[in-house]
Amino acid sequence: MATGGQSLAGQVAVVAGATRGAGRGIARALGEAGAFVYCTGRSALGHAKGMDRPETLDETVALIEKAGGRAVALRVDHICQEEVASLAARVRSEAGRLDVLVNSIWGADPMIDWGRRFWEIDLARVHAYLDQTLISHVTTNRYLAPLMVEADHGLIIEVIDGHFAGYRCHLLYDLVKSSLARLAYGMAMELTRTGVTALALSPGFLRSEAVLDHFGVSEENWRDAIAKDPYFAESETPLLVGRAAVALAADGCAGRKAGLVHFASDLAREYGFTDVDGRVPDFPRLFDAQVTQIAARPPLDEQARFLVWARYCQIHRDPARRALALQLANALGLEDQGPGLMPAVARARSGSE
Repeated sequence: MATGGQSLAGQVAVVAGATRGAGRGIARALGEAGAFVYCTGRSALGHAKGMDRPETLDETVALIEKAGGRAVALRVDHICQEEVASLAARVRSEAGRLDVLVNSIWGADPMIDWGRRFWEIDLARVHAYLDQTLISHVTTNRYLAPLMVEADHGLIIEVIDGHFAGYRCHLLYDLVKSSLARLAYGMAMELTRTGVTALALSPGFLRSEAVLDHFGVSEENWRDAIAKDPYFAESETPLLVGRAAVALAADGCAGRKAGLVHFASDLAREYGFTDVDGRVPDFPRLFDAQVTQIAARPPLDEQARFLVWARYCQIHRDPARRALALQLANALGLEDQGPGLMPAVARARSGSE
């Protein structure tokens, strides 16, 4: 099914966290497909911007309007119940309906010390982190879902990172992203007797504004960064996950996907859409191929061990990936016994085997 044209003409969407990254890409794609988009978040003109980034909601709206779509930027702190309730009241009053709700709220990279393990984390920041990344999603669903339930129609998308059942290599990050997938699943269960569908959606290696800056490239010359990171060859623009959201919203049978985690490039192959350059990236295939080669060439240096460990963490609970998981475990010196982990894991990760 193609996703071009005005497949969502007449629909109304709220994208919470539409300032940058996946949220901006989804808001743009929904607007280009004809939906009127409420772009919400904290980074609006005249207000402090999140994550020390320059992007604003107003810029997102400008991109939508440039493509011929319609949108409005509303500064909403989704941690604040009163502000989210006001957002819901405004949508009800102005639009009288809500067809698509996208939760892409994040803004917490500065709140995580990626080098610390769970027994070393600064607990003073945990509550603020969970409020920002998890409770905000619960709050947003709580106030906006009633518009959909009353109409017996709608789609709720929780944007997460990773469509695997394994570990994301940092306790707090994994806790939130896996919880959001579980949130989509739980909402889907409670929405079973309604016409509302809830699910989770993950992009791949996203060429967000921050990632492009990190590599010192722009969208126009992004391939120059492949020399720095070969995995970048299978990266994708935020519009790919946006087009995935459009395809789901336009699919009258999307209810069959309720409660599950979906990967943007998998949906591209299923529905027949592509990224802006006509490609359908396959980052997992590239990652698997690379770590397979690395694991076959022991001994592993620190960087190789990290990559093999990271992929093992992601896939070790997937029955369909047992052969690769065992190969990676062997390269790490682990005693893999299926979904469980032996104590040898911690020693292997530190390189003390």
